[in-house]
Formats: sequence, structure tokens, C-alpha cells
Amino acid sequence: MAKSTPGVRFAEVTRESSETRVDVVLDLDGGRRQDVNTGVGFLDHMIQLMAFHGHFDLGLTCEGDLKVDDHHSVEDCGIVMGQALARALSDDHNIARYASNHTVMDEALVLVALDISGRGMLTFNVDWKREKLGDLSTECIREFFRAFSTHSGISVHIHKIAGLNDHHVSEAIFKGFGQAIHAATRTTERPKGASTKGTRD
Repeated sequence: MAKSTPGVRFAEVTRESSETRVDVVLDLDGGRRQDVNTGVGFLDHMIQLMAFHGHFDLGLTCEGDLKVDDHHSVEDCGIVMGQALARALSDDHNIARYASNHTVMDEALVLVALDISGRGMLTFNVDWKREKLGDLSTECIREFFRAFSTHSGISVHIHKIAGLNDHHVSEAIFKGFGQAIHAATRTTERPKGASTKGTRD
């Protein structure tokens, strides 16, 4: 199906700065391909899980200043993914809008709840035991979701309920977020969208 076909929720976004270049191709209704290369291996794994459990096609590449650290690359991936999601949904007002789930990964349990409101914000209550997971700084996981929520216009809550292993907690977060994005972006029969104001917010 061509990306110009009416009803196709597709976006391509490129962002280039002195610190990074990020390219994202997103098809919300694909679900077959997740090609991710951020230069940060653990982040690649997490974003692939998010896209798989979110049932969307994603192509993401990032060339960043990893010789400094991973912060700019992680944050800018979140920025561009958020912008791509907002563009893909720009003409679709008849979406479920709200979604929440509890996601289990072995001993870890995470709550993800979101509202595609047009008012991007993040509430993130996760305590980490490790400074890094592979080559990803755990503090940057919050930065990824803060950037994503701000630039997509989504209000996001992520709360760790239980978990001893940070790898498992991180997997539960990204998988749960993908599931919530999928549920909240499903088309509904409501003629004026999911708000009494007649707009998404």
C-alpha cells in the first residue's frame, strides 16, 4: 500500500543537529518489520521490542556523538520517534486515545498508561539498581520517554510495581509502552473522536 493512500498512517522524519542525525520511517498499521540501528545496542533491542509489541513497522537509524556518551543519541531517537507518531496520527482523530496495561517480565511488573491528548508529559517512577544495561545508561531511559512524550503530544505514566532485575524491568517498560501505543491508536466508530471538546485534547 502506498504511503499516499488515504487512511495510511505513515510518517518519515529526519532530524539533524551538531550532535546526531536521526532518520525514522513509521507505519502504524504494518507490524512486520523493525529495523533499528541507533549505535546503542541495548536501545536497539528495546525499541525493536516496543515496535514488535506495538504492531507497527519501524525503520530507525541514528548517527550520534557516542564518543561523548549515549545521552544525545537516546534523547534524539525519542524526539524523532515522537514526531513521527504525531505526524502519522495527524489526520486520524477517531482513535481510542487512552490505553493502559500491566506488563510482566519474569519477576518484573510495570504499569504503563497513556493519553494521546496533544499535551505531552511524562511521569516516570522507576528506580534502577545499575548505571548501565549493556551500553545504555539507565538514566537515559527516562530521557527517551520524556522526549517521545513531549514530541508526540502524549501524556505518559510509567510506574515500576515490582522487579529485581533491571534488564527485565526495562523490557517490561518498552513492551508495555508498545502495547499501549497499539491500543490507544486503534480506530473507533466515535464520529467526533475521543473528546467531548470535539478535538483530541
